[in-house]
Amino acid sequence: MIGSPRYRTHTCLATADAVGTTVRVAGWVHRRRDHGGLVFIDLRDLSGIVQLVFDPADSVAAHEIAQRFHAEDVVSVTGRVLARSDATINPNLPTGTVEIRADEVEILSAADPLPFSVEDETHDPNEELRLQYRYLETRRPRRRRALEVRAKIARATRRVLDDAGFLEIETPILIRSTPEGARDFIVPSRLQQGKWYALPQSPQLFKQLLMVGGMERYYQITRCFRDEDLRADRQPEFTQIDIEASFVEQEDIFALVETILVAQAAEAGVTLDAPFPRMAFSESMARFGTDRPDTRFGVEITDWTAQAAASGFGIFERAVEGGSVVRGIRLPGCGTGLSRKDLDGLVTEAQSLGAKGLIWAVVEEGGGLRSSVKAEFLGTLASTFEAQPGDLICLVADQEEPALLLLGTLRTRLADRFGLIPEGTWAPLWVVDFPLVEWNADQKRWDARHHPFTSPRPSDLDKLATDPGSVIAQAYDIVLNGLEIGGGSIRIHDRDVQQAVFNMIGVNAEEAEEKFGFLLNALKLGAPPHGGLALGFDRLVMLLLGESSIRDVIAFPKTATGQDPLTGAPAEVDAGQLKDLSVANVLPPAAH
Repeated sequence: MIGSPRYRTHTCLATADAVGTTVRVAGWVHRRRDHGGLVFIDLRDLSGIVQLVFDPADSVAAHEIAQRFHAEDVVSVTGRVLARSDATINPNLPTGTVEIRADEVEILSAADPLPFSVEDETHDPNEELRLQYRYLETRRPRRRRALEVRAKIARATRRVLDDAGFLEIETPILIRSTPEGARDFIVPSRLQQGKWYALPQSPQLFKQLLMVGGMERYYQITRCFRDEDLRADRQPEFTQIDIEASFVEQEDIFALVETILVAQAAEAGVTLDAPFPRMAFSESMARFGTDRPDTRFGVEITDWTAQAAASGFGIFERAVEGGSVVRGIRLPGCGTGLSRKDLDGLVTEAQSLGAKGLIWAVVEEGGGLRSSVKAEFLGTLASTFEAQPGDLICLVADQEEPALLLLGTLRTRLADRFGLIPEGTWAPLWVVDFPLVEWNADQKRWDARHHPFTSPRPSDLDKLATDPGSVIAQAYDIVLNGLEIGGGSIRIHDRDVQQAVFNMIGVNAEEAEEKFGFLLNALKLGAPPHGGLALGFDRLVMLLLGESSIRDVIAFPKTATGQDPLTGAPAEVDAGQLKDLSVANVLPPAAH
């Protein structure tokens, strides 16, 4: 145990095994109870809670000081550990069979009244206040456990990778700005005025250079930075587990990552069974309307286009004639008890997500349909969807991609709303065989779906120049319960292939040399085949602990607007600092 005997000889938890000895403990006053002549204090440290008893018969001085204790005072107490009587044992505490009879006490730090209770987690203050006093919130058991489990998961990660011969290597934080899909945070240089560093969105290029450098097996639990709009599972700075290896194929990465995830989950009390199932991107989109499907429940998308074309319903028929599809989902038992207002609310909800409309139908007893359109237009809808009485069916007509995306969103929303997702279940899944590129209609060009260093499938190399949209990437995502927790690929290790991919996405040789010349040069000097994956560490911990936001598992997170109520960041800086950097702070008129 680290700690000076000046303050403590035992942690609170360790006193459970110290009956009959004199100990010194230190921590925070968790709770105070004054029972006439006796004062009872629950003392808390990182290990747990132990009960202290202050009796004037043991020490008048200690008893008088204890009467002045306030919640969250930091104290150090010496006393004898005694076994509690059977009638006073607290079975809810690991130390519930003992108590410390205090005879010496020192207040190390007195606490003012707190802005919110650290004991009562049922009444949360607003988020900004909690983040302003984040160091108080980490005294709460739930937040403390999150950080403890986070540390254990990191330790398990290192253990697996160390055992597999990987080296933990740090890569630079101040780098050159390169296009990686999100905005960079940029940092002005004082020594090279007029030039800028960027903070890395990922260590992608450096880990590839390490492979060229012969390191063969690299990992890093690293901070990454993206200047993008925030949401529950995003922060401007975040942590990822970055892994890269040489002379590997997809199967090698899958086996390694599965071993890591099984070990990580065990630290949170979660059991994952490997090997994980796999699903092609095209199948995932067709069945679930997303490339990160939650497979804990059914509700798969069904194609009803052919039936719609012959339904006699003009809207359906015109949509199909115009090249649209009609797809739908069946939600078992979810139509029971829904009013017409409830069902029409689904139409409004779908429209808010970008749908042109939505047709709903509820299967009634006897097999009839209650629907937003005449039942005669729906023909064999119930049998096609294998629907039973009480089931709810939702149909949309649109171009294939928007129809699938909409149903994918509705599928997870409604499954959660109607309680279709089984609790306590875990569904890891590899999604594979992604397209290498996707068409950017606004810019009239192909964009890399993952990043431009992803290797095409070898059998598709001859299609790079002639049929880019059909090229399959050696890319893969790992999904857990409908959340993408990691992604990676086999990388391009041939300079000519890399330039061919750059050409395909509109990056000519001159631009490629300017932005990625150091990587292209490295690829000429003996680059091994290599690949890897990055796991979103914050998101993974959030998911394993059942939290709804990564802010709940980060020690000092920021708000949804990227602000830090604790330190006041971002903040203005001294004019002299800006002058040293040759930077002017020019704000639009509304910001003055």
